[in-house]
Amino acid sequence: MSGPLASLKVLDFSTLLPGPFASLLLADMGADVLRIESPSRMDLLRVLPPHDQGTSASHAYLNRNKRSLALDLKQAEALEIVRALVKDYDIVLEQFRPGVMERLGLGYEALKAINPRLIYVSITGYGQTGPYKDRAGHDINYLALAGVASYTGRQDSGPVPLGVQVADVAGGSLHAVVGLLAAVIARQHSGVGQYLDVSMTDCSFSLNAMSGAGYLACGVEPAWENQVLNGGSFYDYYRTRDGRWMSVGSLEPAFMQQLCAAFGRPELAAKGLSLELKTALQIEFEKRSFEELCELFAGVDACVEPVLSLSEAVEHPQLKARELVSQVPRGDGSTQAQLACPLKFSQGLPEPRHIGVAVGAHSDEVLAELGVSVQRIAELRQAKVVG
Repeated sequence: MSGPLASLKVLDFSTLLPGPFASLLLADMGADVLRIESPSRMDLLRVLPPHDQGTSASHAYLNRNKRSLALDLKQAEALEIVRALVKDYDIVLEQFRPGVMERLGLGYEALKAINPRLIYVSITGYGQTGPYKDRAGHDINYLALAGVASYTGRQDSGPVPLGVQVADVAGGSLHAVVGLLAAVIARQHSGVGQYLDVSMTDCSFSLNAMSGAGYLACGVEPAWENQVLNGGSFYDYYRTRDGRWMSVGSLEPAFMQQLCAAFGRPELAAKGLSLELKTALQIEFEKRSFEELCELFAGVDACVEPVLSLSEAVEHPQLKARELVSQVPRGDGSTQAQLACPLKFSQGLPEPRHIGVAVGAHSDEVLAELGVSVQRIAELRQAKVVG
């Protein structure tokens, strides 16, 4: 199987999480992704713990199925190599601050002149325009400025630092993939590429979805625990007798009735979405252990599920049935367990080829594909143009 994106070739200049997660999805779907990495300035993701056999597990996952070409972009010869590559590539993905690629001579206008079909994607914290365009930031900052943190938390403790990087992944990565694939479709009709400006803050702002719609149209300001879905109703997490947690999402009357009936308290369903129901449910949950509650709701279709640790989630029969863990070749004959691509195509996806590789692992291979001689490659290495 070659995958639905086997016809696409991607030059990936990104580091850390947002860009690499986007290009991981592309690579998993069959795209030929070539990372352009600095031979001297390491992607910090490579040293992020924990490590498996000396390799960052995060890096090994986020960069699987990708090749690596190490180039010192401060040297003219390296820039010429990039320009030669661009002639044969569909997409450039970069994550520098605004203006960096232009100063290198690798901005959209410069590369479009070489390949008019090129689709150029820039992922940044705040976008290419506006007073914050040159400002540094991280996931927590983007969610804060986008308004998301103002109603994601508790009244007595404030906003919650999320364990999942929502702005980076749901904001930057996924929107970038959606946008660039839309540009690919448009190019099929027009024959020309285009530039895509992806701001993680912009995309996080759009994730306000229902609360944002309510505020803009009706002036209803969301705040901690004042809405149905953010703790302002019985839709919430409940502590068990032994200190574990259960999730309750029984919003519809039929589910609410089954929830209350499971506790032997069918009369509670008459309380609707009220906080009074929430208080009553807290008492019922705290009467029982986590195991008792899992058994109680195992056969009840009431939108009640246990809060699992990651180790428990990996072993859950639903996730196992969906084959969400994949064994990916390391390159030495062994494999590493990784999160699998969650997309299910009727024609399937190609098997994972390898985990993330060392910096410049494919430099010689890529240069040879460009027609560079073995002697010239050696000279470029000697000059530290190539790593």
